[in-house]
Amino acid sequence: MKMANSDSLKDIANRLRINSIKATQASKSGHPTSCASMAEIMAVLFFDTMRYSLKEPRHPASDRLVLSKGHSAPILYAAWAEAGLFPQSDLLNLRKIDSDLEGHPTPRLNFVDVATGSLGQGLSCAAGMAVIGKYFDKTDFRTYCLIGDGESAEGSIWEAMAFASYYKLDNLCAIFDVNRLGQSEPTALQHQMDVYEARCRAFGFEPIVVDGHDVNALVAAFAKAAATKDRPSAIIAQTYKGKGFPDIEDKDNWHGKPLGDKADVVIKHLESQLKNLSLPIKPFNGSAPEVDMKVSLCEPPSYKLGEKVATRQAYGTSLVKLGKTNPRVLAFDGDTKNSTFSETYKKAFPDRYIECFIAEQNLIGVGIGAGCRGRAIPFVSTFAAFFSRAFDQLRMGAISQANIKCVGSHCGVSIGEDGPSQMALEDLAMFRAIPGCNVFYPSDAVSMERAAELAAQRKGIDFIRTSRPATPCIYSNDTVFEVGKAKVVKQSADDQVLLIGAGITLHEALKAADQLAQQGINCRVLDPFTIKPIDATGISENAKACKGRIVVVEDHYPEGGLGEAVSGALSGETGITIKHLAVREVPRSGPPDALIEKYGIGANSIIAAVKSFA
Repeated sequence: MKMANSDSLKDIANRLRINSIKATQASKSGHPTSCASMAEIMAVLFFDTMRYSLKEPRHPASDRLVLSKGHSAPILYAAWAEAGLFPQSDLLNLRKIDSDLEGHPTPRLNFVDVATGSLGQGLSCAAGMAVIGKYFDKTDFRTYCLIGDGESAEGSIWEAMAFASYYKLDNLCAIFDVNRLGQSEPTALQHQMDVYEARCRAFGFEPIVVDGHDVNALVAAFAKAAATKDRPSAIIAQTYKGKGFPDIEDKDNWHGKPLGDKADVVIKHLESQLKNLSLPIKPFNGSAPEVDMKVSLCEPPSYKLGEKVATRQAYGTSLVKLGKTNPRVLAFDGDTKNSTFSETYKKAFPDRYIECFIAEQNLIGVGIGAGCRGRAIPFVSTFAAFFSRAFDQLRMGAISQANIKCVGSHCGVSIGEDGPSQMALEDLAMFRAIPGCNVFYPSDAVSMERAAELAAQRKGIDFIRTSRPATPCIYSNDTVFEVGKAKVVKQSADDQVLLIGAGITLHEALKAADQLAQQGINCRVLDPFTIKPIDATGISENAKACKGRIVVVEDHYPEGGLGEAVSGALSGETGITIKHLAVREVPRSGPPDALIEKYGIGANSIIAAVKSFA
C-alpha cells in the first residue's frame, strides 16, 4: 500500500544521496556508496519517524540517533541540513580542517551524542541512552542505532544486544543496514536475511526484515518497532551499496571512494528521478524531568588513623555517600560487584545499579551512553585489568567528550594468589594515554572517598585505581584533597631522599622510611594522589629539598605508570636522579607480601635503592 508521503520520502532519499556525493567530491574522500544504501532509512527516520528539535538538537526529551557506521557521516550531515539545521552549502566543507563536519561524527556537532567510526560501539552507547529514558527519566523518547552489516561481526554488538534484551529496552531500535559488501570483500552473511533474523530473535530482539529501499515498508517497520513492548526491536533492512548509482550499485571495490569522474553522471541520473517534493519535520513538544548534577559526599569520611580499610571497600562507601546527595549517581559493573564493592551501592540503592555482566566493552559503552546529555553520573567498575579489553571504547569515549568514572580494583601483584591474569599492571599507562582523563590513585580510605567526590564533580573521563589489601588510614578525616596536588606524608629537616609511592607502595615507602630513620637516614615520603595530572611543582620542590634524589616505587610495569609520570614531570630539571622500582617481568601467583618482595617493590628494595645513592 502506497502511503501519502512516499513520493516525498523518495525525493528526500535521493537528495540525501546527491548531497553525500557532492560532499565527498568536495573533500576528495569519504564513503558515498555506504551512504547510498541507507538513504531511504535516513529519509524515513528524519521526516516520518523521529521526534526532534532543530532549536535544541540535544533536547533531553528528543529521540536519539546513533550512527554506529560512522563512515556514513556525510548522509547524517545531509539529513540534518535537509531538515534545516544548517545550510546545505556547508556540506561542501566536509573533512576540512576548519569544519566540524569531520570524516566520522563527533560531539563537536550539536546533533551528535557520541563519536563513532571505530565500528561495533554504537549500540552499547544507544543502550545506555535507552536505559536512562526507560528507567530514570521515564519519558517516551526512543533511541535508534544504525549499524552496518560488516560491523555486526564485532562481538560488542552482540554484547549490547544481550544487555538490551535483558533490560527489556523497548525504547531501543537497532537498524541493520545489510548492504552485502564490506570494505575489502563481501560480508560473511551477505544477504542471508534469515540468518540475521534468527540471530536477532535469539538475542531477545523483535526482528523486522524489510526492503531497505521501500519507504512504505520502512514506515510500517518503524511503527511496528514503536508498538513492540518488553523487548527491543531490530529492523533488518536489505539494501544495496551504492543504491541508485549506475554501474556502481552492488559492485565491489567502491568502498571509501568518492565517485570521481562518475559523479556528474550519477548526480544527473538521481536528479532525473526527483519530483521536487519535500516534507517538514514533525512538531516537537517533548518534556523530560529537570536534573541537578550537583554532587558531594553527604558526610565526610569517618575513619580512625591507623584503621585498616581497603580502598576498594571505601569506594563502595563513597558511592553511597554520593548517591545520598544525588539520585543521578549510577553504578555499573561487570559481575564483579562483590569484589569492587559496587554491591554496597546496589544494597543501598538497588534501582540505581545496572548489572552489565561479563561484557566489558558493552559495560563501558553503556556507561558512555548513560552519561550523554547530562542525565547521569555513571560510575563503572570492574577489575582494573579488564578495562584493557575495552580500551577502544575508552579511546572513543575521549573523542565523545564522555562523562564516565571508571573504578578499577585488584591492581598489581599485591592482589596475590589469583595470579597475573587478574593483576592490572598496565592500567595506569592505558588511562594516562586517554586525552583529558584524570587518573586517581588513592592510598587510603579517606583519600578514596575524596577521589570519588572529585571525579563525580567534573565532566569527563576519570579513572580511580583501588587496591585489594586493607591498608592503614594515614589521613585525618578533614584532609582536603585537590586534583594535581600531592601530599607529603612524612618529612624532616634533613631528608636525604624523596620516596614516591601510591597505593600499596606508598605504605611500603613509609615502612622503609621508618627503618631508614632508625639507621640515621631520613627520607621524605610523597603521595601523588593523582598520577594524571601529576604535581610537577610539588615533586620538584620536594626533590630539591632531598638533594635531588628520588626513588619511585609502583605496583605496575615500568612503562607508562607512576615512574614515567614523575620522570616526564621533571624532564626539564637538572641535578635530579631518579631510581625507579617497578614490576619488570610477568609475575606469578603467591601471597601478596611475598610477591611485593619478589618483584622488588617492597620496603627492603626501597631501602636498598636509597642506600645505593651513597
